[in-house]
Amino acid sequence: MKRNVFVHTGRYVLLMVEAFKRPDKDRVFWSHLFREFKNLGVDSVGIVAIISVFMGAVVAMQTAYNIDSPLIPMTMVGFTTRQSVILEFSPTIVSLILAGKVGSRIASEIGTMRVSEQIDALKIMGVNPANFLILPKITASMIINPVLIVISIGIALTGGWLVSLLTGLVTPQTYIEGIVYWFDPYTVFYALIKTVVFAFIIASVSGYMGYYVEGGSLEVGEHSTKAVVYSSILIILFNLILTKLLLA
Repeated sequence: MKRNVFVHTGRYVLLMVEAFKRPDKDRVFWSHLFREFKNLGVDSVGIVAIISVFMGAVVAMQTAYNIDSPLIPMTMVGFTTRQSVILEFSPTIVSLILAGKVGSRIASEIGTMRVSEQIDALKIMGVNPANFLILPKITASMIINPVLIVISIGIALTGGWLVSLLTGLVTPQTYIEGIVYWFDPYTVFYALIKTVVFAFIIASVSGYMGYYVEGGSLEVGEHSTKAVVYSSILIILFNLILTKLLLA
């Protein structure tokens, strides 16, 4: 088991070294990059929006229901929703969702190319397949995922506002006052830093799992599942590490 961990870690590092070499043709790289913006980012806006609006609504409702002391102002509903969404729910939960959606797509796409010998064909043509296939995905994820998280934060806070508007648990004005109360821009910076790290984990781990598929379509499915599981575990681990480093 320990040997397998060291083997995979070594192969992963070597693959990343190959992936981050300068592209042979800049025009091809930029073409693939913009395609990945759509595949990995734009196509994920819908699921991010749906999850975020309900996430913000639930946090606002739970906070309002649990304020049972007259000494606690109702502005805490907006404040708690804002802090929960920015610090944890949007960057971490949405990244875990993207690990499932985007990670499995990356692993299956590259894995299919491996079992159909397209990667071997790229090597024969003198193309660096790791750089050609994985670098655009990592770059696109690290650029577009923070945009998705900013969208998620905005939609989640809007979901909390809709709860205040439709349920009467707290007035919309009080909710907004709580959102703007004692706002620290560093929390957004913290969320974006986490998102960039999580995006690298998702794209690189999924690319690695797809790149080293051996077998056929069954193995592609297995590696796609492993890509999601390993990415999720690493996201949770680095969430703890980054929180300790950035908020301690």
